[in-house]
Amino acid sequence: MLKLSVKPGEYVLIGDDIKLVFTGGSSNNLRVLIDAPRAYNIVRSEALERYGMAAGPGNEVKHYRDRELSPEAKEKIKAILMAERKSARRDLQTESPAKT
Repeated sequence: MLKLSVKPGEYVLIGDDIKLVFTGGSSNNLRVLIDAPRAYNIVRSEALERYGMAAGPGNEVKHYRDRELSPEAKEKIKAILMAERKSARRDLQTESPAKT
């Protein structure tokens, strides 16, 4: 087990895909943001105790995969992104002085 003293705003990386960000707190509470893939089960000990579950195989909280987007929705998103990129390029060209 690792014991750390941290300041608000500091973070800890676990592997390549988990980030714990300490956002502050009081003497009795600490606020932590956890950025991790949905494949990881993240459960507070209070929730495990409340439902009489022990941490271990078979007692994981399941996260259900988001529904797949329809091909039509994917095309609409693609068109929106392309229009935004064109607009951003156009804005950059109008902001910068023309070269002669």
